[in-house]
Amino acid sequence: MSTMTIETAQPTITVTPSAITQVRHLMRKQGKENFGLRLGVKGGGCSGLSYVMNLEDFTTDRDFVYEFEGLPVYVDKRSARFLDGLILDYTIKNLLEGGWKWTNSSAARSCGCGTSFTPK
Repeated sequence: MSTMTIETAQPTITVTPSAITQVRHLMRKQGKENFGLRLGVKGGGCSGLSYVMNLEDFTTDRDFVYEFEGLPVYVDKRSARFLDGLILDYTIKNLLEGGWKWTNSSAARSCGCGTSFTPK
């Protein structure tokens, strides 16, 4: 009789240098320089799942932990499967188009504003 082990592989997530700069700016502004960035998803939004971003100073045993240029990034394992292939960017194109940009290869489609998506 053989046993099968199922391992959860750490998803591929990228946080661009401009997003890192903006997160650090927000951390300084809020007095949370020693915090990390938590990325996740929750039910809701016009496409089914919405992206979540928070500054937090803790992790759990249910988190994948990344580091981008010294910035800790936490993703809970429930959200991880929906964020595999995610690229988080921050642009200052202009007042109407600037801000956080979520590019998610695990999304079948995204809403017009880019803050929610339907998973594949």
